Amino acid sequence: MAQENLSVVLHAQGDLRLEHRPVPEPGPNEVLLQMHSVGICGSDVHYWQNGRIGDFVLRTPMVLGHEAAGRVVKVGSAVTHLNTGDRVAIEPGVPREMDEFFKKGRYNLSPTIFFCATPPDDGNLCRYYTHNANFCYKLPDNVTFEEGALIEPLSVGIHACCRAGVTLGTTVLICGAGPIGLVSLLVAKAMGASQVVITDLSAERLMMAKELGADFQLTVKREDGAQQLAKKVEDVLGAQPQVTIECTGVESCIQTAIYATCSGGVVVLVGLGADMTTVPLVSAAVREVDIRGVFRYCNTWPKAIAMLASGKVNVKPLVTHRFPLEQAVQAFETTRQGLGIKVMLKCDKNDQNP
Repeated sequence: MAQENLSVVLHAQGDLRLEHRPVPEPGPNEVLLQMHSVGICGSDVHYWQNGRIGDFVLRTPMVLGHEAAGRVVKVGSAVTHLNTGDRVAIEPGVPREMDEFFKKGRYNLSPTIFFCATPPDDGNLCRYYTHNANFCYKLPDNVTFEEGALIEPLSVGIHACCRAGVTLGTTVLICGAGPIGLVSLLVAKAMGASQVVITDLSAERLMMAKELGADFQLTVKREDGAQQLAKKVEDVLGAQPQVTIECTGVESCIQTAIYATCSGGVVVLVGLGADMTTVPLVSAAVREVDIRGVFRYCNTWPKAIAMLASGKVNVKPLVTHRFPLEQAVQAFETTRQGLGIKVMLKCDKNDQNP
């Protein structure tokens, strides 16, 4: 095995470096993976640009990356369900203890959870990486490594749609047509949503949303009023949507989400913005509009793999840029500039295929 482990390491705000680290040894319940494809997430860029997200502050150097798939090259002594050569998708959140959240099946809420590329935990944007084998999921032959890496953002969409109660015939508004808005669109459609309206500032992103199955696209302007935009949504749909999935975190968009949603409906907040946000809470209260939070995901990888393997969901068009691992800084700059949709880093020198 080549003992070179090129890694993308964030040392401090604005200080992103490529460096060689030792190839790790897997513990008894871990596998060593040769990484293949790792997507760049907005959160990776946010840590690079700001050195923190909310209460998660970068204090020591950290390997970035958490949207990932790779190949098993070494198996820990206690691992029985994976073998060398298996292609796997990585769920980046691994509970550290069997607390009440774990027992209830909501392990994403466990305060002590390990999570790739969330300080102080290292991510997997490197050549070789060890991970808990129970959170590595075998990919069927007809699912590519890139699709495996895209299960991470896809999982956010699955969790959001499940929290929202999207089902056969649901009408849905999605605020924001970035990667998370687009995967929420794909999942909502796969779960039976009859009509989906999606909004964004970018006409280019709305064009992608149309190609991915959005029934209506609304280009918004920064100066649009929240109630005015809610009215536009109602006009194109012919009624208020039953569910709104808010993927921007922008205050005016959260306001639009509440005004737009029908009485008795659900608003799910996926995008994260300012700590304190002014919203029309009384409108939600008197109309019994439920406001639900989303924090990452749980129990989504098997569903996502089934959706991809069956062809029910196609995430391949989301990948618009590819870079070899050696060009990571350029790849991050591409994401920072908002070019394309999903930038994918290829970590295996001998296999740069999707």
